Amino acid sequence: MSEYIFKLPDLGEGTVESEIGEWFIKVGDQVNEEDVVGTMMTDKAAVELSSPVSGKVVKLAGEPGDIVAVGAALVVFETEGAAAAADAPAKEEPTPEPAKPAATNGASAPSAAAEAPAATEPATESTTRGRVMTSPAIRRRAKETGVDLTLVPGTGPGGRVTRKDFDYYVERVGGGAMVAAPAQRATGTREIKVIGLRRKIAERMSAAKREIPHFSYVEEIDITELERLRKHLNAGKDSAERLTILPFLGAALVRAVKEFPQCNATYDKDRNVIVQYDAVHLGVATQTPDGLKVPVVRHAEARGLDDLAAEIRRAAAAARDNKATREELSGSTITITSLGKLGGIVSTPVINSPEVGIIGVNRAVERPVVLDGQIAVRLMMNLSTSFDHRYVDGYDAAAMVQRIKEMLEHPATIFIP
Repeated sequence: MSEYIFKLPDLGEGTVESEIGEWFIKVGDQVNEEDVVGTMMTDKAAVELSSPVSGKVVKLAGEPGDIVAVGAALVVFETEGAAAAADAPAKEEPTPEPAKPAATNGASAPSAAAEAPAATEPATESTTRGRVMTSPAIRRRAKETGVDLTLVPGTGPGGRVTRKDFDYYVERVGGGAMVAAPAQRATGTREIKVIGLRRKIAERMSAAKREIPHFSYVEEIDITELERLRKHLNAGKDSAERLTILPFLGAALVRAVKEFPQCNATYDKDRNVIVQYDAVHLGVATQTPDGLKVPVVRHAEARGLDDLAAEIRRAAAAARDNKATREELSGSTITITSLGKLGGIVSTPVINSPEVGIIGVNRAVERPVVLDGQIAVRLMMNLSTSFDHRYVDGYDAAAMVQRIKEMLEHPATIFIP
């Protein structure tokens, strides 16, 4: 018998270290070649890693949340001599020590997992089906909800369990008749380690609030005419292609930043330079099962209304389904964020660093307003915005929002050259 040391490979984009996201193996397990052993979290992705050999797990390089350097020992396997011959003898390698969690500053935007399929054999029993092909996010949700993934029918390629498969199974099983247990006082507590995407989000939000002096500005907008236009345009559309408020706001924002280019910019802190863009790469803040992600709609300035709406839908769906690439989750120049029906009256959105501005959409409600000296019922909505006050003056921020307000209240002006 010999030892084989599986070292953390280079995960791309200049990654020098990675965080252990989740182990799917433990010491003493017998692992086959190509079995998925766990996930590693980079700044922009959760990556599933497969075993390069078959063997018994002797040692793991730490626990979820620990940081491992590229090239350092990740898993030590006990293998047959012939299997180990493909690599350097284990005696020349140091015994891996558990990595310590390392503090990082200003982590970049989180990304969807890079999914690596694992071989499985479909079966009805959990003991015979083997490892289920799915994403790290679904595995995490299954663990949190106590769902046995081997019982979830997969409709994806090769029987892969998709988000829709998992949601349908939970809804179907959860809808069955259940006998209520006697009410008891809750006494327990749970400790949840902040790792992976949640840690990245926490770091980014902390860095943004710590480093950026936010200037927030809220304006109410009468979108009665916009809503009439939206309903008119949707009358002949399939339900999956119907327009929401977001593409109209995006189209208005594209026109507004031409007049206020200082708001369509990013700050390069390493060079102490503001980079203004002619193109508008629109970030669309999207809530996913893993947390908040910001997929990017490239060249929003070159898209018509329907094209912009379709790309917003596609990008948001890719982020929720963990199908968005790293490139699709980085490079935005200004961001739109919306809580939909939960939008509330006002919010103070946190800037998506290194951008200098973010536009937040609040809930639209009918209420009485004074119009031409008469009381009328109008559909009103607030825009809650934040700007980096170091580089965007309050006057310019307010003027840009007023320009957006003007276009949304008179939506025909959005389309006039």
